[in-house]
Amino acid sequence: MLIVLVVALLLILIFGPSWWVNTVLKRYSAERPDLAGTGGEFAEHLLGQLHLQQVSVESDEKADYYDPQQKRVCLTEDKFNGRNLTAVVVAAHEVGHAHQHASDYAPFHWRTRIVGLYQVLQKVSIGIIMIAPVLAAVTRVPSVGGGLLLVAAAGMLLGVVVQLVTLPVEWNASFSRALPILEAGNYLSEQDMPAARKILLAAALTYVAGALVSMLNFYRWIAVLRR
Repeated sequence: MLIVLVVALLLILIFGPSWWVNTVLKRYSAERPDLAGTGGEFAEHLLGQLHLQQVSVESDEKADYYDPQQKRVCLTEDKFNGRNLTAVVVAAHEVGHAHQHASDYAPFHWRTRIVGLYQVLQKVSIGIIMIAPVLAAVTRVPSVGGGLLLVAAAGMLLGVVVQLVTLPVEWNASFSRALPILEAGNYLSEQDMPAARKILLAAALTYVAGALVSMLNFYRWIAVLRR
């Protein structure tokens, strides 16, 4: 019974945040002809207001994000062309990341550097996990495989660090960048602002599930190394 409860709790912790985020974004995705423009148009407007004309706005097939290398705000097609509350608020959130970049917000730059290192180590870790057992069997030195797995675990630990650094960066983009912009510009009615705050919270918590998964994976590999 205890195992069932633990598994259920883990499932809630991992999938609960993603379910809530998707529910909130979908709830406010109904088209609103009364809004001044689409998510893509609103992002372009805000970038102009912030004197960030060097940042482009593009449609992306997979996700909403800001690309610091190419200096572009990317929105999924439904938000890029959508004239609804979710589209314009998520656009403001992603413009918040562009503003972080332009204003040299330190945690944003830390995250960008760590992500670059993590992407390299992730590829190395996958290769190590595949060859470590074989190498240990061939050399007949168990410590060789253990050492390689320790390196792989270090790569996973860096993944946890990436997720943990990401959370405050996302929070700042929502509530220290996007929300003040929305309030100061009177882009939304007073009736829409509570919903806008929920959408900004959803945008900030998008990576919570990823953080939990990363921590669980790291714990799992530490358990393997202890055997």
